[in-house]
Amino acid sequence: MISREDILNKTKEIIYESAPELEGIKLTESTVINTDTGIDSMGFTLIICRLEAAFNVRIPSRQWQKLSSLKDVVDAIEKRLPKI
Repeated sequence: MISREDILNKTKEIIYESAPELEGIKLTESTVINTDTGIDSMGFTLIICRLEAAFNVRIPSRQWQKLSSLKDVVDAIEKRLPKI
């Protein structure tokens, strides 16, 4: 089973890969992705798609707008991972 810390670290890695201009900026669970990072809606969509592929989960698009902080994103992924 993948740990929450592993989910958080992989999520940060994908965000940094998707938005290289954030290099050097520390992301925490309280980071609000669109306002604290300047990532626009298209960038956020790309990040969600990459996260879905990386974790083999599906986050319904209607829920995307409810995800604002890094914690929200990690929670959404963690909730959808198979429990073993």
